[in-house]
Amino acid sequence: MKLKKQVTVCGAAIFCVAVFSLYLMLDRVQHDPARPHGGASFPRSQISVLQNRIEQLEQLLEENHEIISHIKDSVLELTAHAAAQGDGGPEANEGGPPGGPALPLRLPNGSWLLPPEMSRPAFFSVAPQDCRFALRGPGKVDLQMPAISAQLPFDNQDGGVWKQGFDISYEAQEWDEEPLRVFVVPHSHNDPGWIKTFDKYYFDQTQHILNSMVAKLQEDPRRRFLWSEVSFFAKWWDNISAQKRAAVRRLVGNGQLEMATGGWVMPDEANSHYFAMIDQLIEGHQWLEKNIGVTPRSGWAVDPFGHSATMPYILRRANLTSMLIQRVHYAIKKHFAATKSLEFMWRQSWDPDSSTDILCHMMPFYSYDVPHTCGPDPKVCCQFDFKRLPGGRINCPWKVPPKAITSTNVAERAQLLLDQYRKKSKLYRSKVLLVPLGDDFRYDKPQEWDAQFLNYQRLFDFLNAHPDLHVQAQFGTLSDYFDALYKSTSVVPGVQPPGFPVVSGDFFSYADREDHYWTGYYTSRPFYKSMGRVLEAHLRGAEILYSLALSHARHAGMDSQYPLADYALLTDARRNLGLFQHHDAITGTAKEAVVVDYGVRLLHSLMNVKRVIINAAHYLVLADKETYHYDPTEPFLGADETRLNQDSLPEKTVIKLENAPRFVVVFNSLEQERLSVVSLLVNTPRVKVLNEEGQPLAVQLSAQWSSATDMAPDVYQVSVVLRLPALGLGVLQLSKSFDSHHTLKASVRLFLHGRDLPVRKYETFPVKVLPTAADDFCLENQHLRACFSGSSGALKSVSQPGSGEERSLSSQFLIYGTRGTKDKSGAYLFLPDGEAKPYVPKDPPLVRVTEGPFFSEVAVYYQHIQELVRLYNVPGVDGLSLEISCLVDIRDHVNKELALRFSSDIESQGTFFTDLNGFQIQPRQHLKKLPLQANFYPMPTMAYIQDAQTRLTLHTAQALGVSSLGSGQLEVILDRRLMQDDNRGLGQGLKDNKRTCNRFRLLIEQHSPANKVQDGQATSFPSLLSHMTSMYLNTEVLALPLAQEKKPSPSALRPFAPLAALLPCDLHLLNLRTLQGEEDSLPSMETALILHRKGFDCGLQARNLGFNCTTTQGMVALGGLFQGLEVASLQPYSLTLMYPLAPSPLNSTAVRLDPMEIATFRLRLV
Repeated sequence: MKLKKQVTVCGAAIFCVAVFSLYLMLDRVQHDPARPHGGASFPRSQISVLQNRIEQLEQLLEENHEIISHIKDSVLELTAHAAAQGDGGPEANEGGPPGGPALPLRLPNGSWLLPPEMSRPAFFSVAPQDCRFALRGPGKVDLQMPAISAQLPFDNQDGGVWKQGFDISYEAQEWDEEPLRVFVVPHSHNDPGWIKTFDKYYFDQTQHILNSMVAKLQEDPRRRFLWSEVSFFAKWWDNISAQKRAAVRRLVGNGQLEMATGGWVMPDEANSHYFAMIDQLIEGHQWLEKNIGVTPRSGWAVDPFGHSATMPYILRRANLTSMLIQRVHYAIKKHFAATKSLEFMWRQSWDPDSSTDILCHMMPFYSYDVPHTCGPDPKVCCQFDFKRLPGGRINCPWKVPPKAITSTNVAERAQLLLDQYRKKSKLYRSKVLLVPLGDDFRYDKPQEWDAQFLNYQRLFDFLNAHPDLHVQAQFGTLSDYFDALYKSTSVVPGVQPPGFPVVSGDFFSYADREDHYWTGYYTSRPFYKSMGRVLEAHLRGAEILYSLALSHARHAGMDSQYPLADYALLTDARRNLGLFQHHDAITGTAKEAVVVDYGVRLLHSLMNVKRVIINAAHYLVLADKETYHYDPTEPFLGADETRLNQDSLPEKTVIKLENAPRFVVVFNSLEQERLSVVSLLVNTPRVKVLNEEGQPLAVQLSAQWSSATDMAPDVYQVSVVLRLPALGLGVLQLSKSFDSHHTLKASVRLFLHGRDLPVRKYETFPVKVLPTAADDFCLENQHLRACFSGSSGALKSVSQPGSGEERSLSSQFLIYGTRGTKDKSGAYLFLPDGEAKPYVPKDPPLVRVTEGPFFSEVAVYYQHIQELVRLYNVPGVDGLSLEISCLVDIRDHVNKELALRFSSDIESQGTFFTDLNGFQIQPRQHLKKLPLQANFYPMPTMAYIQDAQTRLTLHTAQALGVSSLGSGQLEVILDRRLMQDDNRGLGQGLKDNKRTCNRFRLLIEQHSPANKVQDGQATSFPSLLSHMTSMYLNTEVLALPLAQEKKPSPSALRPFAPLAALLPCDLHLLNLRTLQGEEDSLPSMETALILHRKGFDCGLQARNLGFNCTTTQGMVALGGLFQGLEVASLQPYSLTLMYPLAPSPLNSTAVRLDPMEIATFRLRLV
């Protein structure tokens, strides 16, 4: 009866919220200032306004109708559930023992029906105001990158000395009124791993560059130097004297040395996830603030292979006001140069005003090296790279060497250089010019410092001493340049200079010449791309759990017993993950030995953060904290899986069940409650699983297969359905049991397709072996029915049960070759020999179909691929999409790339959508005027196609290259094996392939009837379900068994639910990061809470989703968020915690985020 009342009150409350929202909406329309009041006659303009308002109202009413329908469904579900459960009706225990939980029921068609108690009622309540964000369309911009790409001819005409550009001319008197101001910026680009490992580069070159920098900058106060990579700088700092550190602080303080961007690395912008991009920037900024007391002002990205729109957002929110980029398609550069758009305000496509604007400088020429930075003619510019003076180790390819500057030649040399400066300046709108002076690992010897600085100073002295030349030249930093630019245009930093265009979109995909598109690195070395993402998820989980455990330990006065030193493991993991975001690491474009070094670092940190999670979980699940004892030699919990080496796939831990029960702690690091199937491996088929209350759980028992036809001996898969608290821990008890009532065995069909192979099976499981081809077959749950080819096991179609409409959706593996000409595919470039050809294995595939109450799956074994398609039979996120994994091994291929293509009947007409860094969605258009390889884009987390009725989303757990080469298609490159270098400096092919597991989810959604899909929009957003699906895929549940020798009583452990209230489902807790204390290896009392409010599309049907979802227009009360802890202080900060922001006007702990915004708070939990 009590439950019934609660349900009724809950349903009524939800209904009242919806009605009140409708009232507010109508009130807003009624009192709109644009609406005319009084008078009988209406001018035409006001009638037009009224018509628009009526259309808006109709759309809002349709949306409200949808929302009320969802609420109605929720209330009906709540009531039905209450009737079944609250009254103790007979159906509550049907299929189970008296007083025990109900069990899944096998239906005559072979599918399974879950009992009502497993599908606890859910509600989906989204305020209409929260839906408007996705509907309002993009803000006003001058240049949208997709539109520019669609318009440009990409004809690659010969531009003369500037091969990819055009001739530049000028009139000598153009600078009479306002002299040209030239800032020459010396810099050294240091890759934290590429041809050599990070450490080898440091010992061979970087330490010498930085040591010389301190000495040489102090010789002349006019000298300047730019540095970017904090990872190298921090390593050097640890090895220098206090005297040298003081000198560095002086050089930074007086503006001679600038730390640009200030990230741990200069990250790749294609494959990196926004969590890792932000994390490495925080790590760099926090290090700079603590050790040097400096806050970076300008971004510097000369080497990433294409540029994402996520980076300007992150830099702007970190309070940088200006940035520089270099590697942009040569045709785009030419267009921007011709229209004087190389300096622009870069705005997010979803920004309605200018809050995300950042001034961006695009370098105009081929490279960031000296021959391509002083002006359009590399033959001339190379003569002013004084490292190439005759007698040195490098020279000018254009056969005209530099000359040392003397009193006899300075006039002629200065005039020659000034001509280049003037020509370059004609491409920009102001009379302030930026001229970088550097290259990879430059200035590593004192002689180069002298050659560059002394010769350039002589040139500057001559130019500045002749007013008739109307030029003022000097050494400068990047911020010196931007400050002068702002001053010349009479605006303060961060404000749009008059006439400068506003640009939205990104700069992918990149080509540096001809049809050489850098689209191969989106997939290169996918094993490590996947491993980096796994570490990322583990690090986030470890950060959150460590912060919570430490706060609770302090609250209980037990922090002296807690392993505070785990903080050093977190710091190390942050830095190793940060290092892997480098644009030659996650990209897969380093030498083989360097890749191994990255892999060792990733594995080392993955093991360490598992240890941090284990130590935190140990403290948090103890019912009596007084019994807590940390022993580093005997961990309380074991790992969920192990990896033998840095290039090994993970192997799940087998839990050995003997006489005493074993406990398993299960961790959900998502900020939402999670209903998921959790699978464990045990050594016996006779197993009983109890939940925290000691009640037995229904178990799906499945075989563990060591190959297509061999069951693994003495290993069994036990799967249970668990509902886990947000950011919380659950506890399971496993014991050996002969009571098989709650154990439901999965059945297996094995299709041999005519191959005479022995099958090793055990009596425990029913296995039906079918020697020849079979009819098509289907897997089904309450949401999805997926049908497969009987002959190949490949996916053929998907439908919703009861809808009567079957959607064609097939999958196919394909092979790309590489060209037979001189230029071939390599680590960077994708240069295919034409369209992909079907993958044809030597033997027909073996197909194994497993069907059980909680999941069913189809495993297809080809020669080089093991494909697994799984359908979960649970309510909520897991049951609404197909899980697909591909275990790929192409180590016997030669110059081949393996692709997976999904083909559907969706009429996408060449439009598709890919994510940028897991943060936002960028619409794409298949351009037939461009070569095939130009139409591939990075896919860090998802890509989708859609038409007026349907959206098909491919979610991925690792960054890969994706395209849509035909209507209704999505195609992803799974792995690449290439035998040669592609002439971009690496000097190797890709021959170190690993057995790699690529994981995906395939989600089909229907557009709501009220929703009109608009073509050509610059913005698009996933649905809330799609966001949740991506997070489920990328954040797996961790199941940590108690160590074999630990035998606590069941009452000694209890679940841990840290949140006192549910977070809105459009709010993602990006991190809860304990900040560094005075000692580097120990934590402070403060924590950084980073929240991201996701933008989402309400226009996709959201009926019967099976998970709780409420949005609150971005409002969240942080004060009472954490159960058992109080927020003692809360201060909003810039993204990387460098600048305090104005506190929330609402009250001390209630905050509000706009859609898409990421906000950082410094807080203290007590």
